[in-house]
Amino acid sequence: MYALRLIIKNALRHKLRTTLTVLGLVVATLSFGLLQTVVDAWYAGAEGAANTTLITRNKTSLVFPLPLSYQSKIRAVEGVTGVGYANWFGGVYQDPKNFFAQFAISGQSYLDIYPNYLLSEAERSAFLRDRKGAIVGRKLANQYGFKVGDIIPIRGTIYPGQWEFVVRGIYEGRQSGTNTATMFFHWDYVNERILKMAPKRGNQIGVYVVQIAQPENAASISAAIDSQFRNSLAETLTETEKAFQLGFVSMSEAIVVAIRVVSFVVILIIMAVMANTMAMSARERLGEYATMKALGFGPGFLALLIFGESLLLALVGAALGIALLFPLTAGIGAQLGTMFPVFEVAPLTVLLQLLSALGIGVVAGIAPTLRAARINIVEGLRSIG
Repeated sequence: MYALRLIIKNALRHKLRTTLTVLGLVVATLSFGLLQTVVDAWYAGAEGAANTTLITRNKTSLVFPLPLSYQSKIRAVEGVTGVGYANWFGGVYQDPKNFFAQFAISGQSYLDIYPNYLLSEAERSAFLRDRKGAIVGRKLANQYGFKVGDIIPIRGTIYPGQWEFVVRGIYEGRQSGTNTATMFFHWDYVNERILKMAPKRGNQIGVYVVQIAQPENAASISAAIDSQFRNSLAETLTETEKAFQLGFVSMSEAIVVAIRVVSFVVILIIMAVMANTMAMSARERLGEYATMKALGFGPGFLALLIFGESLLLALVGAALGIALLFPLTAGIGAQLGTMFPVFEVAPLTVLLQLLSALGIGVVAGIAPTLRAARINIVEGLRSIG
């Protein structure tokens, strides 16, 4: 307790310097946490992917469709327990800046594969009965004010024309990381109009979503699915949902790497600032350290004072930075809207912030501690006054 009082008094001896140092630590910790949260948001889709879900797409490119007739053949593969399909719609709601994901899906079979999308039985039944029905995520509904029964007009881009969908349900996420910023509606409704407008584009979908019983069989089942369509006009590529999502992330990998690098550079910069602060403090107290050594205090006690002060400043700055991160992230997430469907602080980010603060405190205290431990009592006493 006596040592703790000394540590606190030493930290508050130069209030302006201490305040500026803590402020720098707050900014660094906050910046590090925010940048890590952005990276986590980039990987949210992949991290939330189930290990029992496979995605089958056209081997050539995702922009090329697959025949609807593949569904029964995929369902017949041993180990497959369910097959649904989805197609990116890419329409515009009111204004091109109102971007959010829209998927035309197979209805019941698709929802069965994704139990994390929580709907009441009444909403689920209403959606499945209504050919023009749609369900939207809670985050999407909150952003645009959608309510059950609303008609959402969508101007088609990939599928031209004016489309109208009736909101039959608003789904919640089973977990906090579940994407609730997407709109789903029936592929049958879209396909019906496409067959009339452009028959050659009908009965084709973007991807098949395949549910399997055992995740360890993912590789063999993927190979079995792809072997069925080898040398066909539409060969397939089947991979885990996580690998599929990571394929999109890899397109912007350079940006993600740059953000990671910047986040750690921020920590290195504040580490240098903190080390300079502690060096200045130790230099000013050489006489005091010499006096304490003359009174019988050993190097261990001096190290305790220096490291204690350094860790105290680092942890106070980190605590304030972490406390500010949560409201700031919530505010930024609200502004970003559906750009990042999942934008929240992960426990690992908080842990990294704390470990970084501890690292800064320890590293900043090494040089002053060594200097205080090696100081000659006579030389140190000469520096007094």
